[in-house]
Amino acid sequence: MADILDIDKIKTMLQDFADQREWNQFHNPKNLAMSLASEAGEMLEIFRWMPESESTQAYQEKALQQKVAHELADISLNLIRLAGLMQVNLSEAIRDKMSIIEQRYPVALVKGSCKKYDEY
Repeated sequence: MADILDIDKIKTMLQDFADQREWNQFHNPKNLAMSLASEAGEMLEIFRWMPESESTQAYQEKALQQKVAHELADISLNLIRLAGLMQVNLSEAIRDKMSIIEQRYPVALVKGSCKKYDEY
């Protein structure tokens, strides 16, 4: 059975980590948002000059897959820490956003297209 991501446990783990290091003074929404963007930039760097066809097969190269996994973890940790500080329930936020997206992009209008919702 696969591990299930328990966001609340990760929030607690991140809070304990910051408490032990006295890093709460640095963990404010602005700094965490900037850190999140920086980590996303590091993910982009992995794929920057890679041809599209190569990027879709990148998971097959173990070293590259590991780099991507670490960046995804960094992004996720920053995201979860920010959500915790902002008292955002990510499960609810994701469900709410998916509902909005489903309304903006009805299958009958968007199937096979990459246009933005305001272009229909």
